[in-house]
Amino acid sequence: MEQSVERLFSQQLLSEAASRFSADANQAKNLNGFENYVYEVYKNGNPYVLRLTHSSHRTKLQVESELIWINDLHSRGINVSLVNQSVNGNLVEAIEAEDTYFYACLFNKAPGASVKLDDPFFDVPLFEKWGEITGELHSAAKDFDTSKINRPHWYEDDLIELERYLPEQDRKIIGGNRELVGQIKELPNHKNVYGLIHSDIHMGNFFVHKGEIHLFDFDDTMYFHYISDIAIPLYYMTLWKNRELPLEERSRQGEVFLKAFLTGYARKSVIEQEWIERLPMFLKMRDYTLYGVFHKQVDLEKASERERALVKSLRERLISGEPIVELDYAEIFNGVNR
Repeated sequence: MEQSVERLFSQQLLSEAASRFSADANQAKNLNGFENYVYEVYKNGNPYVLRLTHSSHRTKLQVESELIWINDLHSRGINVSLVNQSVNGNLVEAIEAEDTYFYACLFNKAPGASVKLDDPFFDVPLFEKWGEITGELHSAAKDFDTSKINRPHWYEDDLIELERYLPEQDRKIIGGNRELVGQIKELPNHKNVYGLIHSDIHMGNFFVHKGEIHLFDFDDTMYFHYISDIAIPLYYMTLWKNRELPLEERSRQGEVFLKAFLTGYARKSVIEQEWIERLPMFLKMRDYTLYGVFHKQVDLEKASERERALVKSLRERLISGEPIVELDYAEIFNGVNR
């Protein structure tokens, strides 16, 4: 979190936010949000998740739009966390902090628990469920009226312009990012391939309960190509579990994941082979974005050894042009769709 925002946040502000939803923050548990303040609080003896978003990160309308989208998904029977109304009947409560605001909202806590990378359950059946819920989201997005929704398009994200955050010695990375953004802007963007996406469906953003995935954290919801929501799970599964392996082994394990993921996805939605073959573009886009996130949000001089090692590996791959995985995407697609 940026220091200017940290200065404004307090226990008093947290308690005020909780009270707007008749919740108690006295025993609040910090859930360590990255770009938001996220706490477990209690209401009538039951756990809920209270999130506070600073106005420098999102507008009130953007937050409201995200929450309307989530509740629409919930109404369709998709496993996402319901957003609760405040005592004033609002999904979002604005709380003043000097000349800025924090926007508070309250979610049902998702049932179940996270899955660890070394858990035996972290395997093909889970990967298929991962694909299923992603397909459910995309099918719902194609049927959703976005006329009253205000969420950014991918190219409006401030991290698109990496030169704002990267040092001069990274000019090769800045140029490569600019070229890739231009290529993606030239892709088709009709409603069957482009719409509202979650944009961050990694295993840190879902719990598993009785074999089913329950998805949360839609803060990054944006308009983008649906294929990006397929690239991101493959990307983070590889980054977190297999980053230190050589490319050949990363790719072997990535193939297992992608085959299972697409098998589940195909049960709920449709995507054409040409888009699966474009996955390398969107995997590379995530490399650039994550590298930018670290330079924007993290003081790398004070960062942990693990964080510095990750940033170093990202930079080396971006400079060398090495992909996070190298797969035969056409063969994988055809194997799933036989």
